Amino acid sequence: MLKTPMKRRNILVLVKTYPSISQKYRETVCTAGLLLDDELKPLSWIRVYPVRFRNLTNDARFKKWTIISADIERNDKDHRHESYRINDASISIIERIEPKKSWKRRRDLVFPMKSGCTSEIRERGKSIGLVRPVEIKRCFAQKTTREWSPKQQAVLDQGDLLAGDKLGDLEKIPYKFYYEFKEEDGSSHKYSILDWEISELFRKSRNRSIHFKQEDREKEAVSKVIRKLEHFSKNLDLHFMLGNFKNHPQNFGIIGLIYPPIIECEQLPLIL
Repeated sequence: MLKTPMKRRNILVLVKTYPSISQKYRETVCTAGLLLDDELKPLSWIRVYPVRFRNLTNDARFKKWTIISADIERNDKDHRHESYRINDASISIIERIEPKKSWKRRRDLVFPMKSGCTSEIRERGKSIGLVRPVEIKRCFAQKTTREWSPKQQAVLDQGDLLAGDKLGDLEKIPYKFYYEFKEEDGSSHKYSILDWEISELFRKSRNRSIHFKQEDREKEAVSKVIRKLEHFSKNLDLHFMLGNFKNHPQNFGIIGLIYPPIIECEQLPLIL
């Protein structure tokens, strides 16, 4: 039976998680967002992998809020309907929706796809959704393992044979960051944040610290990440992109953060 060829489609990227170790691809970045039609209108949520982001050419390295075009097909080894396999060598960038003048366009594309809460996403049989928390109880960090497992390290040490070159070391981030929050149905959750931006903020803050001891450098970096997360929740219209885990479909995490400015209600002039 002949295999159906991949089809070229348009995707608005909203999520890039920190790279994870893959036995088959060495490392891959979970990439998710909206599948768009030919007129760049939203159709549905989509998750694509493998994206070997650090092996992409410079002109194919996309940021969040970038519309890309790529060859994709349904991933028949993943039961989640939103999951597609991508040929990451086929990625081309169409445009980036810049934030300064385009938050209205961003909202118009994404907000109609919102769900009320995690339970609604589950009930609809979805593995991705966008929710707006009604209350942020706290954001915090927890220490995790500092080194990759021996099995993961062995994969990294092999080098990327598919790309034919050796990537730089992939650092293990020794902290996980969380939001504890309440949703509109009254349920409370404590979800880890998988967004690459947050891991990168920790790494850069630590590396730029003037402290000598690693413990102090990391303490300062953790504090900066927490302050940033609190800023999102207190001063911006924070939304969570939620995604579940393939092997634990009932469990969700925050795979991406969306934080447009708060729109102040305009007062209409009185008509006397």
